[in-house]
Amino acid sequence: MNSRTCLYAAHKKMGAKVVNFSGWDMPLHYGSQIKEHHCVRRDSAMFDVSHMTVVDVGGREAQEYLRYLLANDVAKITGPGQGLYSAMLNSSGGVVDDLIVYALSSGFRLVVNCATGAKDVAWMNDCARGFQVALQQRDDLAIIAVQGPQAIARVGSVVGKASGAKISALKTFNSIFASASKTAGSWQYARTGYTGEDGLEIILPSSEAETFWWQLHAAGVLPAGLAARDTLRLEAGFNLYGHEMDESVSPLRANMAWTIALQDGERDFIGRSAVLAARDAGPQDKLVGVLLTQRGVLRDGQAVYIAGCEQSGLITSGSFSPTLGYSIALARVPAPAGGLAEVAMRKKRETVRLIAPAFVRRGQPIFKA
Repeated sequence: MNSRTCLYAAHKKMGAKVVNFSGWDMPLHYGSQIKEHHCVRRDSAMFDVSHMTVVDVGGREAQEYLRYLLANDVAKITGPGQGLYSAMLNSSGGVVDDLIVYALSSGFRLVVNCATGAKDVAWMNDCARGFQVALQQRDDLAIIAVQGPQAIARVGSVVGKASGAKISALKTFNSIFASASKTAGSWQYARTGYTGEDGLEIILPSSEAETFWWQLHAAGVLPAGLAARDTLRLEAGFNLYGHEMDESVSPLRANMAWTIALQDGERDFIGRSAVLAARDAGPQDKLVGVLLTQRGVLRDGQAVYIAGCEQSGLITSGSFSPTLGYSIALARVPAPAGGLAEVAMRKKRETVRLIAPAFVRRGQPIFKA
């Protein structure tokens, strides 16, 4: 039997089409994926992401442990609530998972992917040997993501003027801990997301999540499912674990070089030697965006042919873009690839355009037509 989040009953009451997602019963959509997508781009919508794994890290050597575990450096974090995007790497330099780490008043909080949660926790515990740290998986917490240009205002209308003002003042990748219920300070409001829009990811006690979900709905926030979440993140050019990256893929091949802190030569993190070797060897391929403006839909696994290159590329994620009105994709292609390529579909090759791997921000295209 699949696992279910604390919001499962609410999803069913709202008419969600529920599907299996990495062992969880999760809403695919609530009637219209396209409508939900546009709600995020034009107003706001909320996602249940409580299936993601939250792990709190405490102990005297919590910072030293995370400086070893993560490719980015938590020493960059200057105060409680601040967040940092990073990856956990294996000794070969492949991506075990990507995640966000937040500083707590004492210790740190990691939010990792659902599909890799069990593997990640096992890896983290294994790497914790020799460090004076304590890892606590927070199964008592839920996560609700509210995304869109009106997300901050609509959350503020629910949590009240004082908390709403503090939330509005948050900078990206920062969070505050506040009370919206009887459990003082137990709610974390983070100015983060996976859609390319402004918004929040709210970590709160599972016991209080459904009440908050319905309050948001009464304030005009519509629910959205996995299908819209995927087209939104693809338009934003965000990686998806198991597609653009996995344990066999270096972060350098997934446009994640900016998340690797190599400046401090004294910090020896897992995978450092492999990353340095890959950097020195130079890129053999690159991750790019793909545009198909004629009829057709780009799909994962389709080959991408580059003129003058014997080796073809591969689409890692592809779908129809509701915002743009045509198909887009992310693809790993040979390093010499230029601005045009061909994709095999419908028993023939269609010409596609290759661009930087991002398409939409704040509801608008970010590439030149």
